Amino acid sequence: MEKEPSIITIFGGGGDLTWRKLIPALYNLYLEQKLPPQFAVILVDGKAITEPQMLTHLQKGVSQFSAGKLNPSEWKTFSENIHYLKGDFKKPETYKKLNQTSKDLQKKWNQKAHTIFYMATPPSLFGVIPHYLQQEGMSQDLEYNRLVCEKPIGYDLETAKSLNQSLNSCFDESQVFRIDHYLGKETVQNILAFRFANPLFEPVWNRRYIDYITITVGEAVGVEERGGYYDHAGALRDMVQNHLMQLLCLVGMEPMLSFDANEIRNKKVDVLNAVREISPDKVHESAVRGQYYEGRINGKKVPGFRDEDGVAPDSQTDTFVALKFFIDNWRWQGVPFYMRTGKRMEKRASEISIHFRAVPHHSFPPEASLNWMPARLIISIQPVEGITLRFQAKYPGPEMHLRAADMIFNYQNEFHTRIPEAYETLLADILENNQTLFMRSDQIEASWKLLTPILEMWKKSPPHDFPNYPAGTWGPDAANNLLAQEGHSWPHPTDLDH
Repeated sequence: MEKEPSIITIFGGGGDLTWRKLIPALYNLYLEQKLPPQFAVILVDGKAITEPQMLTHLQKGVSQFSAGKLNPSEWKTFSENIHYLKGDFKKPETYKKLNQTSKDLQKKWNQKAHTIFYMATPPSLFGVIPHYLQQEGMSQDLEYNRLVCEKPIGYDLETAKSLNQSLNSCFDESQVFRIDHYLGKETVQNILAFRFANPLFEPVWNRRYIDYITITVGEAVGVEERGGYYDHAGALRDMVQNHLMQLLCLVGMEPMLSFDANEIRNKKVDVLNAVREISPDKVHESAVRGQYYEGRINGKKVPGFRDEDGVAPDSQTDTFVALKFFIDNWRWQGVPFYMRTGKRMEKRASEISIHFRAVPHHSFPPEASLNWMPARLIISIQPVEGITLRFQAKYPGPEMHLRAADMIFNYQNEFHTRIPEAYETLLADILENNQTLFMRSDQIEASWKLLTPILEMWKKSPPHDFPNYPAGTWGPDAANNLLAQEGHSWPHPTDLDH
């Protein structure tokens, strides 16, 4: 069955996200024939630029960032469907012009189109744009009108609630797609397949066999061009509230009855509702914050956070966060979940590490077990996607000596196909009206409910030791102590390239 026409409106169409991610992703979907035969992309922005100039700019972005090779004839055909609408996001005339453009396209196609409104704008406009769309009558159709929000959704629990109320006063919850690009990554999605499509691991995915779980999302880069935004947000708001909490949900959730979008999202919310809240007087025992100073990464000297463009010279903003959570239910009672994220880490690495309990009885002689390590399952998300099972094996030779060995599954090597970019997957799902990989309002609010007490306590008690870790390391010493008090340690991220 032929796909129905779609009109994708991108507010902030002249911005960096559109240039680096959205247009390259749509171009790849076009090359793979995943866009409907009749489609249009309307870029709305206030930049004083002509449509030909905009297309030239976008072509450079596709050439640089698209996984699909830029073919001049293919680009020409694709770009003929891109329209630039110059307008102010806060003026009703912009939306009247947008509505008329949309109607003209549908009249030309002689068919009703799905209209998708993507807010690739600063969060301050998330509560503005939907109201103008509603006033212009562009939000009422539950099946054909959709709204897409980028992170962050709110600044804390109260602002998240306020924004959700604002969105849901203009669009129904079934129309709202809150995007987290991490959920578009193949390995993140494959956590569900790995757990629930194989009989091997789910029976041991519980407190009886698992000692603790670590989640690491480390970035080697600094704040780049986002110094002003990041100095206002910090690592907890920028990364933990969305990316890391999503990973926590996927690892901790119960089996779903079906692959229905709301069934999966219900299970995620159940995890967050079961996470033990951290009381203000216990924040120091469960949360560590850090800020990097100058150091070296790959032999290159890099500046400290306070020396980055747009950052206050006396900034108290966290660029590193480590947390300890417990999920109070039958499956996970007593199993600590540790998560950490930071800028200017030793290297770029995102992985989940499942640390299994040691065997209850060591049958081997002492000399055989000098290098004994409990089994570990590592789910690598970036830079290379794959899964590693680390277990004990006998080292070749006449004597019984044990050492760790790895069974490695690398997605790229196994399937010999291009792994789609996260935004390709998510945009395709939006076009198909599939909300499985998108966050619901109650999940957003449940996540903020857990983190807001930490933010409030940190605000009342400013850090006395910032900056407290050099660039090119894995954060402050206190992050190691967070695990050491339980006899645990952070694993060094796995390198699947070797």
